[in-house]
Amino acid sequence: MPNTRTKSKWFGGNLLVGGPAGEQAPLYQIRKRFTIAQVNAGVELLPAVPGIAYRMVNASMIAIGGAVTTVTTVDILATQAAGSVKLSAFAQASLTQSAELRAGDTGSTILADGASYAVNDVNTAITVGITGSAITVATNIDVILEYGMEVS
Repeated sequence: MPNTRTKSKWFGGNLLVGGPAGEQAPLYQIRKRFTIAQVNAGVELLPAVPGIAYRMVNASMIAIGGAVTTVTTVDILATQAAGSVKLSAFAQASLTQSAELRAGDTGSTILADGASYAVNDVNTAITVGITGSAITVATNIDVILEYGMEVS
């Protein structure tokens, strides 16, 4: 087996494995089902972990129990250069029941020049929130995030 250049650290009883800053990190995937009340209030998808910086690789959302209505967008949020950014914004009209909407597809946006896929600030969370009025009709939203972790 070849040598690998990964770093690891224990956090909350879990061993986190990431790549050195600036190098390809192992990829992970998380799928969480949030209630509409959680999304409307803003909810944490990945916690801030000391010494860890997340990098989004891909993301998608699925509306459960009905189409998403009323809201403008449902957003995946992070911090880059100490400022809040929308890694991807998923438009209400495209979040129809049981249909997967991927980041960057028609009906969702990503940051200019690929910045959605840049490394986020170390020690910061990735969250899900809304722009506009509160979501109605749908009962849940599945959020699927593929990501890497860089250990600093």
